[in-house]
Amino acid sequence: MTFALSLTVAGIALPVPPALAQDGPLRIELTDGVTEPLAIALPPFHGDAGIAARIRDVVAADLTGTGLFRDVGPGSAASQPASFSEAIAYEDWRALGAQALVSAEVTQAEEAISVKFRLFDVYAGEAQGDGMQFDARAADWRRAAHKIADQIYARLTGEQPYFDSRVAFVQETGPKDARIKRIGVMDYDGQNILWMTDSSSLVLAPHFSRDGQRLVYTSFDSGFPQIRVMDIATVSSRPLTQDTGSMAFSPRFSPDGRWIAYSREQGGNTDIWLMDAATGAQRPLVQSPAIDTAPSFSPDGQRIVFESDRSGSPQLYIAGLEGGEPVRITFGDGRHGSPAWSPKGDLIAFTRQVGNRFQIATVATDGSNEKTLTESFLDESPSWAPNGRVVMFTRVTPGGNGQPQLHSVDITGRNMRPLNLDFAASDPSWGPLMP
Repeated sequence: MTFALSLTVAGIALPVPPALAQDGPLRIELTDGVTEPLAIALPPFHGDAGIAARIRDVVAADLTGTGLFRDVGPGSAASQPASFSEAIAYEDWRALGAQALVSAEVTQAEEAISVKFRLFDVYAGEAQGDGMQFDARAADWRRAAHKIADQIYARLTGEQPYFDSRVAFVQETGPKDARIKRIGVMDYDGQNILWMTDSSSLVLAPHFSRDGQRLVYTSFDSGFPQIRVMDIATVSSRPLTQDTGSMAFSPRFSPDGRWIAYSREQGGNTDIWLMDAATGAQRPLVQSPAIDTAPSFSPDGQRIVFESDRSGSPQLYIAGLEGGEPVRITFGDGRHGSPAWSPKGDLIAFTRQVGNRFQIATVATDGSNEKTLTESFLDESPSWAPNGRVVMFTRVTPGGNGQPQLHSVDITGRNMRPLNLDFAASDPSWGPLMP
């Protein structure tokens, strides 16, 4: 399950006409207002036609799937450059309404591919940044496509990218009262699925380590919930908790991978505990007569946000790893739970239940600016993209045969999209950007 992908930056100079008047580089302004998608031209990639076409289509799907870009299509025959090194006919592409243009070439030699590309500002009539080249195994052509899309996205938005990343999830089969579940890992767009567990025992809520190499999850293979850790490369796992007198669940790695915070139930009371991932040493982190559960670390690893009913109904609280009284940050109507701290550190996504409706919402870490992103019969389990711009979550359809499906939504609440899977899935955990 290792990937061989190298990146080289190449400055490949092309003759271009004088730049047109423009204030700064071409850039999409990401705000909460209505965003008009930027028109980007992705003419057929040069080189080996079959794999070039597949890579071009993945790049286009990544970019247009954000809702921030519109593919203007291949355009007229006169607009197509005859080769990767040919100068761009900017006037032709301006006539088609394109604001940016991607030129790329793909070559394949046995089991290896090389992809080079350039991004052009059509209205300025100049290249935007250096040309780049990705070398990869032919089997990793989708990763090469995601890497290209990541570079284009970053240059045109100023945001960190997220396409070359993976998502852990739980596949669900069978009736609602007898679900069979197994953990899988896939590309962010639902491709290249790898199964981590079989269906011999119930598994829940996998979560990536910050380096993307391990998963922690809840397993019922002993008959009651306990925590296991898995090495993704070897698909080998081991138990972290084995106390028959208590239940352990909802584990999360700290950003540096040193700690695992989890919920521990004993004698009818649920508290949050902290475990040293290397030694297994454990200590209580948050204790009270209330139900304290679902911890999630801040990006700096110094605090956790968690769910507690100590105020009478489930709300969100923040506590430091060195102790002290937790601080309540949500005060709105309904029940607040399953928090997830954004990689940027500025927002916390969570599930909110108001009446018989479930919502995915965000709130600032000081409790301000609580914002609803989605609402349905049942939306739950939010997880952040590595750039903190998109949230993936589980949506369950109503009825006796209701099925969970993974969806994503932008933090503005726009561009909600189902993930294209041919099976029921829940409990997403969005991993880091791949190296």
